[in-house]
Amino acid sequence: MKKKQQYLWPIVFAFAMALGVFIGGKLHFNDTPEKLFSTNSKKDKLNRLIDYIDYEYVDDINTDSIVDVAVNNILDKLDPHSVYIPKKDMAKVSESMKGDFVGIGISFFMKNDTISVVRTIEDGPSFNKGIKGGDRILMADKDTLFGKNMPNTVIIDKLKGKKGTPIKLKVYRKQDSTFFSVTIKRDKIPLKSVEAAYMLTAVMGYIKVNRFAESTFDEFKTALTTLQKQGAKKLTLDLRDNPGGYLGIAEKMADEFLQDGKLILFTKNKKGQIDKAFATKKGSFEDKPIYVLINERSASASEIIAGALQDNDIGTIVGRRSFGKGLVQREMELGDGSAVRLTISRYYTPTGRSIQKDYTKGNKDYYQKYTDRYASGELVSVDSIKVADSLKFTTPKGKVVYGGGGIIPDVFVPIGDYEEEAISSLESGGIMSRFAFNHLEEDRNRYVDYIEKDFINNFRVDDVLFEKFINYMEDFENQGLANLRYYKYEDKIKIYIKASIAEQLFSPNIYALIKGKDDAVILKVLELDNLTSDKKVLKENVEND
Repeated sequence: MKKKQQYLWPIVFAFAMALGVFIGGKLHFNDTPEKLFSTNSKKDKLNRLIDYIDYEYVDDINTDSIVDVAVNNILDKLDPHSVYIPKKDMAKVSESMKGDFVGIGISFFMKNDTISVVRTIEDGPSFNKGIKGGDRILMADKDTLFGKNMPNTVIIDKLKGKKGTPIKLKVYRKQDSTFFSVTIKRDKIPLKSVEAAYMLTAVMGYIKVNRFAESTFDEFKTALTTLQKQGAKKLTLDLRDNPGGYLGIAEKMADEFLQDGKLILFTKNKKGQIDKAFATKKGSFEDKPIYVLINERSASASEIIAGALQDNDIGTIVGRRSFGKGLVQREMELGDGSAVRLTISRYYTPTGRSIQKDYTKGNKDYYQKYTDRYASGELVSVDSIKVADSLKFTTPKGKVVYGGGGIIPDVFVPIGDYEEEAISSLESGGIMSRFAFNHLEEDRNRYVDYIEKDFINNFRVDDVLFEKFINYMEDFENQGLANLRYYKYEDKIKIYIKASIAEQLFSPNIYALIKGKDDAVILKVLELDNLTSDKKVLKENVEND
């Protein structure tokens, strides 16, 4: 036995030496035990390169930034919707998708290097402490905030903090030329995804949803229930400009309109695994007329709802062809506070349509297809929308629908001409809002006695205010707005001015209500609804005869 052990020692020693040589060849400074036996040469190559730069490169380099570039370059080779979220952006992205943040509850402009409150969030910390639109915030605790040209991001960081923590503000109220101090406790501030909900007619409600966050369904359900109590037996669901969000939230919203057992969508991953989502008995607005509004910026979860209803022959889709995003992402943490949203499957509408645009020619070509819609004329005429017979599908009631490149609406509404769209962009660009703020600053006391209903029914933008707006626009001549024919669109502009003033005095809901009076897509819905009602009355009369 002893001789046998002596015989084995040279073999064991030789094996250990060989193993040591193998490990030594793979060993580098940052290796952990888990990495030593890795056989993935692709991962090993990247790890080695980063280590060589860290330890051998002649200059000091921030390898974190190199990794970020590498990750982005890798994802660029996949699809347009697989994206990297750096650590510095994670908090903001998470807040947006969660539906709230912790702060003091104000919206503001920087006016003459001073924080000027536009309005406070109703029932938020600042609202409850008496902060008003037009107030100037001069100091936050011991930090001076005026006269420093601070970026908005820096100011927001100073005003935000942990829930329940106090912040002492020094405030100047221009309205009555007074200074005062107030201590406010930070609290959760909702980021509303249901930005408007009101009655369009005596029997039709209107809900505008701007994204699908964690809180969206609860907000939507609350709004829908409120409208039903006000008499809503029909609904207009506005998903225009809604880029999407959580898949599960879209499924829950679609369930409100579909009968138990109806297919909402199905997904398919790279292994061919299919997961189906069906409607349940929970829907509170089944078998009721619904109009869904979409446009070229409606994507993802918005398209899921539009597709689910269209393919189940429920309601009417109104507007223009949607964006065309039929991919599903999952957010995955990368261990250092950053994350990646990686496409893990495709989704299909109930008839089996994929509405995903082609992206095989790269991201530049993919987004060029979006801008090409303007040049091709498809935003002006439904006949300009290119469809492929190979992507033709049929709904249970025989309606023809198409896959590829978005949801084509049942009723098309063209985009406005160049000048109309330029005027509409004044609000999205903040120009109209700043004009309204400047006007209110001239004499806020003029509006003190207005209540919402009074303002909606009785306030008129007179010619003097309209002329002031035209003079104000002279400051933006270098932005390509000099040659707009303001007098041609006087009625539209006056509605926008009134809506912008209402938003700052009252709420975004009143803004949407007023602006909707000149909205071509909403006006089309009212026209369609009147035609439907007339047909229903005619049918009832024929049956009675």
